[in-house]
Order: sequence, then C-alpha cells, then structure tokens
Amino acid sequence: MASHPSSSTAVAPGSLIDPRALMALDSLELRARTVVRGFATGLHRSPRHGFSVEFTEYRQYTAGDDLRHLDWRVFGRTDRDYVRRYEDETNLRCHLVVDQSRSMELATQGLSKAAYAATLAATLAFFLQRQGDAVGLMTLDAAVREFIPARCRPGHLRQLLQSLERAPSGQATDLGAALDRLVELVPRKGLVAVISDFLVPVADLFPRLRRLAACGHEVVLFQVLDPAELDFAYTEPTRFQDLESGQLLEVDPASARSGYRARFEAHQRSLRESCLDLGIAFHAIDTRQPLERVLLAFLERREGRGAVVTSGGGRS
Repeated sequence: MASHPSSSTAVAPGSLIDPRALMALDSLELRARTVVRGFATGLHRSPRHGFSVEFTEYRQYTAGDDLRHLDWRVFGRTDRDYVRRYEDETNLRCHLVVDQSRSMELATQGLSKAAYAATLAATLAFFLQRQGDAVGLMTLDAAVREFIPARCRPGHLRQLLQSLERAPSGQATDLGAALDRLVELVPRKGLVAVISDFLVPVADLFPRLRRLAACGHEVVLFQVLDPAELDFAYTEPTRFQDLESGQLLEVDPASARSGYRARFEAHQRSLRESCLDLGIAFHAIDTRQPLERVLLAFLERREGRGAVVTSGGGRS
C-alpha cells in the first residue's frame, strides 16, 4: 500500500536533504537543527495548528483562550463556553532507544546505519524538545550502555547528543533485554521510539514489545537498513565479515541471492505482522531516505494514532 503525504502536510521536494550530504556536517546537533528547520520550511501551509493536535477533552473557557478552539456545537446545545483541549497542551514524555551495536556500522554507500540512526534520534530529540516535550535516551549493544531519563530543561539535549555521538561497540545485540529494562525504568506511560536494524529473532522481540504496549506506552519502531541489505546486489564472489563476531564467510551471490531474499522477506513480514497485531508503528528505512520524510511519517502517525507500517523509499 503506497504511503503519500497529504496535500496539507506535504514536504516540498526541493527542501529534502541527501543524507550523505547531511553527514558532511561534523556536528550532530547541527545536523538535527538543519533537518528540523528544513522540514518546517518545506512544509506546505497546513490548516492544523501544531503537529500534536489530537483532541483529548473539554474544559471551561477562560479569558484569553484562543476562540478558534471554542466548540460552537457544545455552546449551541448547552449555552456554555467550552474549548477543546489538545494533546499539544500536555507534556509528552518520549524515550529514544538506540541500537549502538557493531552491526550498525555497515556502510556500503559511505553512510553507516549507526550515523543515520544517531542523526534520526538527534532530530527527533531536537524536534520534540522544541515543542516543550521531555526526551530521554537509552543506548544499547549486548547490554544497556546508558540510560538518561526524559527531561525538558536547558542543557539536557546536549547530554543526549553526547551519548549519541559514541561509536558502536559490543560483540552482540540484546534488544529484548534492553526493552525489559526500559519497562522497569520508565513506569509512567509515554512514547517509546526504538531505532535499530532489528536483525534479531522476532520471536524474542515480540513479547518485549507486547509488554511495552500493555504498560500503556505508545511504541514506534524505526528500522534502519543499508541498501545492500535490501537489494543484495552483489554480482561477484564476495567475502563477508560479521561486524560483531569478526567471522568471515565466502559467498557466491548468484547461488545465495534467492535464499537470502526469501529469509529477509520472511523476517520483514514477521516484523510487520507483529507490529500490526500490537498496534505499533513500524517504519522500515534505508540510509538513502531523507530524514525529513521519516519525520513527516512519524508526525502523521502521531496525528492519526493508528498502526502504520511503512518501508524505505516511501513505499509501504
């Protein structure tokens, strides 16, 4: 099913930044600011005021309230002044969970999954904090590397960025254990955005995601993949190295391609179906995709609050 931005929130094509050009900026903070500012500039004018305008409840009108939010239908029925209270008037608490294992170092086109994931996390953090929301961070490889509780105060964003700038390490990925730990550390429900390549057994991941959802968290998965993982466009015999174990494997792409694609597609299908079952948003992205499109998909999903499954390059 194709995913196209609505006309009211479409991003102008000329505003999109090639991710490889973006990574030429050494500062992670500057990358995030560049994406968010370009995104805001490139948005077509929208009739909506703000991005998190989901209605939550009514409250009594008080002097100084914006009359655009006055509910005239309620006034007509009750002769009382009520305004709609929206989600953007409440404080969102978001925790970013970022995979920093060595498998994220894959970079067949000059841009690693790790750099893309870190920039995506920084962009989300910058955007949310700009709205006055509290943002926290958990980084992981074989274990939880660092946990920073969600806050919204001066200097907090810089602390998050310093953690995101650390190089990938570790000999394995234990995403499931990290999510279990997050449930323990974050009892108050909020938004949990997990950024990883998700090249882990879905059977191990599913109960952890279900537990997060059962605790009342809104969960969003961003799967960051290298184009080679999607296309497997190798033509000559190639030596592959496991980035985590260091193991070498000689492969003839002609004989391995069909088997690889079948297993990869089965894994992706299992991930998508699991997310749909749990009402979790799942965005599969490759490192060629402009981050503005990823941010737009995230915002559109938050406005609609439905299970959304998209794939890299704007297809879903």
